[in-house]
Amino acid sequence: MSEEYLVKYCAPTMAGIKTGNLFTCDFSSKEELLADLKRYNQLFVPRGLFLIPLKLMGNKALLYLFRKDMLAHDLALSETSDLLESFGYKDADYRTCLSKLVRKLKTMEGFPHEIGLFLSYPIEDVKGFIENHAENFKMVGYWKVYGDENAARKKFSQYDRCTSEYRRRIKKGTALESLVI
Repeated sequence: MSEEYLVKYCAPTMAGIKTGNLFTCDFSSKEELLADLKRYNQLFVPRGLFLIPLKLMGNKALLYLFRKDMLAHDLALSETSDLLESFGYKDADYRTCLSKLVRKLKTMEGFPHEIGLFLSYPIEDVKGFIENHAENFKMVGYWKVYGDENAARKKFSQYDRCTSEYRRRIKKGTALESLVI
């Protein structure tokens, strides 16, 4: 997995403006995937980020780059932990929640709807998605918006600007470690 690929899908998390990003990547062997994860985590972990596999599907991996402190904070919010509890998450500890999410991803097709809570999606949008069965949304960007459209537009624009800038900088030869805040 190239640095350009990682930046394309994870720049907002690398920049510290988003809790986490999900992306899928191809790999030719588990050893190659594990070597890539180890290499990137040597850079990320000292900065509070973690790159972990959530699910393997043949020669594709669903990877999650997240900021541990932001995820712990997000999941501990009372409204978020209440919603997670309604989906079988018994503890708001981020490690316990991630373990439960991985188990769910392995046993179901598609994504559990609460996954948005791990990706900085506003809780009203996660609830709206669930309650409306992914219909009747106000707009679509990085997620389907059911709540504050103006706030979502600003956030989408911020993510777009960040990704464009990070992609520009990595193409010019900027070292990945200097892009990780």
